[in-house]
Amino acid sequence: MSKPLPPLVTLEDHYLSHAASANAMERYNIMSRHNPKLVDNLKDVGATRLAAMDLGEASLQIVSSTPGLATASPEDCRKTNDQLYESIQAEEKRAGGGDGKRRFAGFAVLPMLDPAASITELRRCIKDLGFVGALVDNHAEGTFYDGEAYDALWEEVVALDIPFYLHPNWPEEAMIETRYKSDRFNDAAKLTMGGPGWGWHSDTAIHILRLFAAGLFDRCPKLKIIIGHMGEMMPYQLARIQRISRSWGERQRTFEHVWNENVWITTSGNWSLDPLACMLRNTRVDRIMWSVDYPFAEFGPARDWLVELRASGLVSEEAFAGICHRNAERLLRVTAPAR
Repeated sequence: MSKPLPPLVTLEDHYLSHAASANAMERYNIMSRHNPKLVDNLKDVGATRLAAMDLGEASLQIVSSTPGLATASPEDCRKTNDQLYESIQAEEKRAGGGDGKRRFAGFAVLPMLDPAASITELRRCIKDLGFVGALVDNHAEGTFYDGEAYDALWEEVVALDIPFYLHPNWPEEAMIETRYKSDRFNDAAKLTMGGPGWGWHSDTAIHILRLFAAGLFDRCPKLKIIIGHMGEMMPYQLARIQRISRSWGERQRTFEHVWNENVWITTSGNWSLDPLACMLRNTRVDRIMWSVDYPFAEFGPARDWLVELRASGLVSEEAFAGICHRNAERLLRVTAPAR
């Protein structure tokens, strides 16, 4: 009999709000052809989700909106966050308590085309709704967040002392047409090649590089950024990035410093030890956190991966417990309930 797993915290898991755009719904309906329960599971933040968590022995899930809302209005983002808050409150009431008992917590979605409104909504979500951070699309209609218009937002993230999760977003239509569309493969290939199969990982990595090149981490040295999917391909290229980025201008802090001090990484939906083995060579193990990417990925394989990791000897038992829950608990200031 295998040794019982520690408590498990997962922090890249999504839901689909009533305010989700028609464009987002179209994409998820295409993906549902190969995952028939996807849309129903996205919409549920209740019994179905809890049953999936129980199957994977997950104690606490940090729930966030699906990709595709960065261009949403401030009102739609507010509605999405309020809907999530109501679901978290309902589960907390059912569980009979707050931190240490509740199974759900929340990341805020923000209207990233409107930095001022994003600041207002972020403050509300953290201070009034008790959310533990924000998770936003990696770009908003092709706009990255390294421009001067976003400086005040980044300063607010630091002031609130919360993590900011940059999640991949779908490519713009122009990019789809030039890079990911062909009359020789189907819409599912086009969609996922530009999305979770490849393109959106490299786009998120580019965003981190842009933030560094723009001097954000010198201006905000205490900023906490989370990226998913085993580091969005960056660990494999890390030494090259560190060397080449030295030519990008004078910096108070090198990319190596930023990687070690400002970036946290989740495993989300990547159930192979190969990328983790690479990451363990160049990334602090206390910055690595298990996550599932539910319902795009399933809890069963995510749990099995942990069993495989423990048996592999790649990490100590202390580091294993950190990946399972302690690193996330420290970063988010949450407590995983005992199972």
